[in-house]
Amino acid sequence: MSIELKSILECLLFSAPKPLSVSEIRDALNRAATEEEATPEAKSFHKVPVETIDEALSTLSQENEAAARSYRLVCVAGAWQFVTQPEFGPWLRSFVGVKNRPARLSQPALETLAVVAYRQPVTRAEIEQIRGVAVDGVMATLKERGLIEEVGRAEVIGRPMQFGTTMAFLEYFGLGRLEDLPAADELRRIPVVRPESLATVEPGVVADLPELPLEQADPEVAGGRGVTPEAAEIPESNARLEEPPAA
Repeated sequence: MSIELKSILECLLFSAPKPLSVSEIRDALNRAATEEEATPEAKSFHKVPVETIDEALSTLSQENEAAARSYRLVCVAGAWQFVTQPEFGPWLRSFVGVKNRPARLSQPALETLAVVAYRQPVTRAEIEQIRGVAVDGVMATLKERGLIEEVGRAEVIGRPMQFGTTMAFLEYFGLGRLEDLPAADELRRIPVVRPESLATVEPGVVADLPELPLEQADPEVAGGRGVTPEAAEIPESNARLEEPPAA
């Protein structure tokens, strides 16, 4: 009897001590196919295309959902794993205990995180324009929790730091990828006034500009102090990130 790829994937995921990415699964298939005592069946899965593995994982996930088992196969932060269904939480908590979870994020932190998630890469000044308040303390908390990180500098006067979300952000909210975020077209459409682009000596070459003291810099670049945009509240309807339920 020939072994199907999805059955091999199911075996690997059940045995793995951690979630597996598609590239890790492909590496495992390749190693099994190139071992000295590899069987013809193992060799047949050598260099399986990534698309084929993705399709098999999706099929396996759908089959588990249709079977209404106590567990399901999910992709979180680009890695696949079996997880138990939420309704079985009471028995699992009594059996294995409850992990200490960091304190829940405050509403200001969630709103700031939503701006970063939907508008990234985004500067602190742009976040403050959208929220209408200073976000220094909230940004520090989000960075400390590992939910956002510095991803580069904007090509505008002052070259302010830009921020984006991390893999830990995807794990925290149980998302496979950023595209799985709920729709928030209203948040994406909120206008933001940006500083002028950097002057250039010739196309593609950025001119060296002197560093300005914070108090002399563009107020938008210098943390948003002095910026008084019209109120631009985060839409209540569909632009709010919600804390995932406790396991």
